[in-house]
Amino acid sequence: MAEVTNASLRAHLEEERARLRDQLSQYGYGDPSSLTFDEGFADSGQVTAERGEVEALVGSLAQVLEDIERALAKFDDGGYGMCESCGDPIPLPRLEAKPAARECIECASKRS
Repeated sequence: MAEVTNASLRAHLEEERARLRDQLSQYGYGDPSSLTFDEGFADSGQVTAERGEVEALVGSLAQVLEDIERALAKFDDGGYGMCESCGDPIPLPRLEAKPAARECIECASKRS
């Protein structure tokens, strides 16, 4: 993989990591007391539903952030762009579409 491509993929991952960290901090990720809702609200069912939606969103964003952190670590150890299942290089079009991809499309489709 060309260095220019590696540099642009890494830059994209770093930008995405910063965006996710910012978004998670706005939701108070890591601080359970920051996910507060008005307990006196008349419709406690709505509060419960909203809390569940926010917690699900935060969980999803945290998983994406973890995948990005893992991909960035692979740049440092030389393993970026290699399929974790079969060990073959992940094709560039897949990495361009999903820079944090951990598997080639063939291995990923076997898991689905």
